Amino acid sequence: MSDDMVTPAEGLMSFETSARTDVGRVRKLNEDSLLVQPMSGLWLVADGMGGHTAGDFASQAIVAEMETIGVPAGAMDLRARFMDRLTRANATIQAHAAEVGRGTIGATVAALIVQQDHFACIWSGDSRVYRMRGQKLTRVTRDHTEVQALLDAGSITAEQAESWPRKNVITRAIGVTELPECDMVEGTLEDGDLFLLCSDGLTEYFEDSELAEVLYEGVDFPLDGMCAHLVGTALARGGKDNVSVVIVRCHRLSLPGLAVEGEYPEFRGLQ
Repeated sequence: MSDDMVTPAEGLMSFETSARTDVGRVRKLNEDSLLVQPMSGLWLVADGMGGHTAGDFASQAIVAEMETIGVPAGAMDLRARFMDRLTRANATIQAHAAEVGRGTIGATVAALIVQQDHFACIWSGDSRVYRMRGQKLTRVTRDHTEVQALLDAGSITAEQAESWPRKNVITRAIGVTELPECDMVEGTLEDGDLFLLCSDGLTEYFEDSELAEVLYEGVDFPLDGMCAHLVGTALARGGKDNVSVVIVRCHRLSLPGLAVEGEYPEFRGLQ
């Protein structure tokens, strides 16, 4: 699916969006959920865990709450609304886990929220947000996983991490703690910024360097084709997991300028 939007306030930025999710080649159930809600300034990927009636419920609960955000008054309001909905979803997931007696149920989440030219990425777990700015790809998020914690502590090397037996064990997810545990990175948007949100079903099959090539080479092409290429490649390489991607491309809009000496050009000649 694809969408376009202009930020409601001041019209500083416009955004193109494309999104795609696939169950993969092995699993029978898609536990991933996506949300593209441009008029709220919100894009999100959630990856459920726990199997049928559990992982899919968790990711869908997050999306259902986020769909009620509406149009915020500004960046702080959007952040507050986001965390309020995430807290509600967290409680809903915990209540469902208790009801069905399935033990731990949860979902990772990776979100991009935008107001005017300010952005924030909020995440919990190992779903990721990347930003392509010019020729540089930045992994904005940092995985909440056991292997990442070991890497940060210097207990294992990057080479050991690639074959670590508990590589996919996550240390945070929505629904597994009393309150949501998230991290956030924020900054200012620039013209041409390209954001990729994805579940680990994609990053299982792509090194960051290859993602950089795909995103840079596709900078002037339709986003739907880029989404299809990324998902299709993950499936061709094995598709062991559900795979989901959301791509957002940012454009700075030119505001009507003022003429020299403070005159408004559109009113010249009107007396």
